[in-house]
Amino acid sequence: MRSAAAALFPCVVAVLLHWFGWTDRTALLLGFGSADNQKAVHEVLVGVLSARHHHELRQAIRDTWLGYLKHHPHFQKRVMVKFIIGEHGCSVPEEDREDPYSCSLLNLTETAAGQEMAILSVPDTSALLPSDVSAVSLDFKVLHSVVITQLGVFPNGPRDDFRGNVTVRLFQVDQEESVVTACFSTLSPGTRVGGMFYKPVEQFILPKGFEGTLLWEAQDSTGLMSVNTSGLRLSNGGGVLKFGAVRETTSVHLLFLNVQVLSELLRGRAGRQWIREAQLREEDQALREESLRHGDMVFVDVVDTYRNVPLKLLQFYKWSVGNADFKLLLKTDDDCYIDVDSVLLKTERRRLSQSSLWWGKIRIGCNVVCVCQDSGWLCEKECYVDMLSSPQHSAQELRSLWDRKRKCGDPCGCARTQH
Repeated sequence: MRSAAAALFPCVVAVLLHWFGWTDRTALLLGFGSADNQKAVHEVLVGVLSARHHHELRQAIRDTWLGYLKHHPHFQKRVMVKFIIGEHGCSVPEEDREDPYSCSLLNLTETAAGQEMAILSVPDTSALLPSDVSAVSLDFKVLHSVVITQLGVFPNGPRDDFRGNVTVRLFQVDQEESVVTACFSTLSPGTRVGGMFYKPVEQFILPKGFEGTLLWEAQDSTGLMSVNTSGLRLSNGGGVLKFGAVRETTSVHLLFLNVQVLSELLRGRAGRQWIREAQLREEDQALREESLRHGDMVFVDVVDTYRNVPLKLLQFYKWSVGNADFKLLLKTDDDCYIDVDSVLLKTERRRLSQSSLWWGKIRIGCNVVCVCQDSGWLCEKECYVDMLSSPQHSAQELRSLWDRKRKCGDPCGCARTQH
C-alpha cells in the first residue's frame, strides 16, 4: 500500500503553496538555516517534476509556456521555472526490476525453472488445527510469469482425509470474477499428494506484475484448517512470487505453479547490466549538456523512479528554501499543459496571502494546510476552455494545446470557438 504522501502526489497536478512570507523566513521556520542575500527574488517559483529521459517533454515546455514567460516583459522577472530531476538513474536494467516503478532487483534463481512446485506446504500435518473462521485469503504478486496448474486444501478429517465443502478461488486484485476455481467435497476431495488434496484447474498464465488473492471458503460447519507460521513451509518459486503477510492463525492452503523457463533471462543479465551502465553514462552527459544549455534544471539527491516522486518533490522544497526567494510555489509535471496567464491572473485576484494555503485540486483531505479547491486544476487528461492545467499529454499534444490557446483562446479547438 502506498503511503498517504505517495497517494497524494499523482492527483496534485499543479498547486500553489503560499509560504510564510518570503523564503528566508521559511528557511528559519523549517530549520534549513538563514537565507542567502544573493538569492534571486521572484514572486512565483515553478517546480516541474520531470523524469531524466523526458527530454522531449521538457523541450515542449520550453517551446510553449516557459518560453512565453521568459520573453514576457511583465512575467520574466516575476516567475522562475526549474525542472526537478533525480540526480541518479536506476542502475538496474528494466528487464531485471521487480516492477517498472522502482529500482529493486528482481532476485530470481534458476532452481524453479521448468518445475511444477507447491508454494505452500506443511511437512507435519499434526500441526494443523481447526480454524475459527469460514474464509481465509493470501495476497501475492507475480514477479515473473507463471502458470497455475492446481489448487489444493489441507486435510481436515481424523485420518488425514478431507471432509466438508471448501471452494478455492483465485482473483485478480480489484476484480469480482475469479480467474480459476476448484471445489472440494467429501465425495470429491481431489487427488491426495503428500498428505494434501489437489484438483487441476484450467491452466492460466499469470504475467509479470499480476497481483492476486487466493481465497478459501468453507461452505459448511466442517470449516477450514489453520497452521502456525512456524509449521508452514513457504516457497516463492525461485523469486517469481512475492507474498503478503501470513498471519499465524491464517489457514493457508496450496497452489501449484509451473514457472516458465528463466535460464535465458538469467544468462543475459550480465550483458544487460553492462549496457545499462553505458546508457547511464550517456544519460548523465546528455543531462549535463542540457542543464548548461538552458540553466533551468535542479538535480536532487534521489534515484529517479516513480516511487521516489514524493521524496524528489520534498528534496526540491529543501533546495527552494536554500536557493530562491519567492512568495508562491507552483508544482506541476512535465506532461501538463499550463495556462500561465490565467494562473498568474488568479494569484493576483485571489490575493493569496494566507499562510500555508494549498490552491489546487486534491482527492484526499489535508489537515496541515488550508485547501482552496479549484476545478480548473484537472486530475485527468481532459480539455476545457477555462482549465488551468491538464495532465498526461505527449510533447506534441502540449504544443498543440498551447498553439490553439494562443491562436483563438481555446486550447481544445479553434473550429468550435469560431462557430
